Amino acid sequence: MLPACLLLLLAVLSGMLLTFWFDHSAAVAARVAMGACIGLSLLAAAGFVFAEFLGMTAAAVALSAAVLLTPGLLLASTDYRGRVRNALRSSRRSLRRPTRSTLAYLAFYMAIAVLLGLMFGRAVYRAPDGIYTGVTNNLGDLPFHIQAISSFAQGHNFPPQDPTYSGVRFAYPFLVDVEAAMLVRCGAGMIAAMWLQNMILGLALVGLLHYFTLLLTRSRLAGVIAPLLVLFSGGLGWTWIFNDVRNSDHGLLPMLASLPRDYTIAPDTIFRWGNSLTTLFVPQRSILLGVLVALVIFCQWWLMLNDTEQSPYRRMLGAGLLAGLLPLIHAHTFLVVMGVGACLAIIFRAYWRKWLWFFVPAIALALPQVLWLAHSGINTQSYLGWQFGWDRKEHTDAIWFWLVNTGLFIPALLVALFWRNEKFSLTKRLLWFYLPFVLCFIIPNTMKLAPWVWDNIKVLFYWYIASVPLVALLLARGLRQKSGWRWIAAGALTAMILSGGLDVLRVITGTTPQREFNINDISVARAISQKTAPQALVLHAPTYNTPVFLTGRRSLLGYPGWMYSRGLDYQQRIADISAIYSGATDAAQLLRRYKVDYVLVGPKELSTLNVNQQFWSQYPEVAQTGPYRLYSTRTGEERARQ
Repeated sequence: MLPACLLLLLAVLSGMLLTFWFDHSAAVAARVAMGACIGLSLLAAAGFVFAEFLGMTAAAVALSAAVLLTPGLLLASTDYRGRVRNALRSSRRSLRRPTRSTLAYLAFYMAIAVLLGLMFGRAVYRAPDGIYTGVTNNLGDLPFHIQAISSFAQGHNFPPQDPTYSGVRFAYPFLVDVEAAMLVRCGAGMIAAMWLQNMILGLALVGLLHYFTLLLTRSRLAGVIAPLLVLFSGGLGWTWIFNDVRNSDHGLLPMLASLPRDYTIAPDTIFRWGNSLTTLFVPQRSILLGVLVALVIFCQWWLMLNDTEQSPYRRMLGAGLLAGLLPLIHAHTFLVVMGVGACLAIIFRAYWRKWLWFFVPAIALALPQVLWLAHSGINTQSYLGWQFGWDRKEHTDAIWFWLVNTGLFIPALLVALFWRNEKFSLTKRLLWFYLPFVLCFIIPNTMKLAPWVWDNIKVLFYWYIASVPLVALLLARGLRQKSGWRWIAAGALTAMILSGGLDVLRVITGTTPQREFNINDISVARAISQKTAPQALVLHAPTYNTPVFLTGRRSLLGYPGWMYSRGLDYQQRIADISAIYSGATDAAQLLRRYKVDYVLVGPKELSTLNVNQQFWSQYPEVAQTGPYRLYSTRTGEERARQ
């Protein structure tokens, strides 16, 4: 555990040192947030490159740590040492003689740290009877990420094959899981590795939202409001609580300890936006790092456009190098960054030389990753198609749909964009900077960008991220008024964050425990790890929580919903798996064709497939644990021939 913590600390410090190379103006707090993003991105990328040649070994981790030490060479420069020294002195002075503002910031971040610690602690946890998640929307995603991390840490999955769809490249932004596997190899348990990683990224997200908003608005209060709008995002679902209280036998306060539903997203309803923590950052781990990288880049763009420094080319080069890592961090974020950047380069074409310093290194680094993702068996045609209104139901009006899902946020955004008076107006430069982000709302509302249209949120969310500073500034100006506007702004802020706050409260109070793996699952997973080779292919029922996912061994087919959302054709494999388990005449031939090494027969197989017990009796039983049986695919006759 200690080596894993030291590796993460080294990554953050390394990233902080790099910020002094391309950004001369940032405060220390902003450098910590940027450093966490840059350092963890660099660690993941270096770990992946070295593991390609050495596997996920101690040598690969050690070499990655050595890469993190290289920014220390910058300290050889007297000018560089002077900038670092001045920043540290300024930070020490602030802590020795803290102002009310400094104390308020410290209290705010301590409260957020406690909240995130509790939240990520419920993302995955161990109980006496198994492994659980306390986040409903994480039920299907958690086993996938456990399988990916295990395949890197235990299954020697380099070059990466899809661990849930063997035989094809892993066309998924997997660097965040590679990094978690590195922490596992450093001695952290799977659960601890994910928690440590999430905590650093979560706190960095708050810091970067604060910094981004402060740069755009120059309002400290807006900088505090912005993270709240993101962490507790939601719509008008909080209105359900009145009916829930009426139906409760105990009243409001007791009910808050055991809320009966989610208030931002629900299947078969109009509510589809969800809360960023419970529907995006916890279940879809890659987007958390992707948003951080994007925020660092957006900050550098804004600073370059405002000529805040004598050497903007280094600033844009740093942003470009960071953008070049995005395809394997989060592919949708890469598309957003490059698309928005292209629009801004056209709008601010007077800066075209500076934009070249961004695009050239970004494209050069990203191109090999894009080519990797493009040759992975994915049906790219399934990613595009016309669909108006995102994930709204056909009978739902689009305007009403967005009003219900985002509440007062869009009305407040429109006021911020168009209101002009002596007390509040956005600068023309800020409006032009914001304009390309509107496309992140328009395009996902007119066409689908993924086989499952809900995944358009991976682009829509960047419209929300860019809009938050503007809404936060409007609310901050309202809260500073001494008239009734103060109460209107406070009420609007409460309405915007209440639904998301209720969903987060529901998680941290332990209201929604969902068991992923029971004791028997964990026991048979241990047996599989002991009895099979790391790169073995184990056949099991196509489900989201097979114990095979705890072992890092490859699967012929995981949960079909994952394959659908990623554009993989899985129907034939489902039919072939059914034929194999039923002992069809071509079952043995199918086992050889797919190069299956072992077959698992357990409760999920017996309940969902027609398992021919007589057929499997001819195969040697490798392990027996509780209701599970693990068979080798080599019959006694085949073993005798060998």
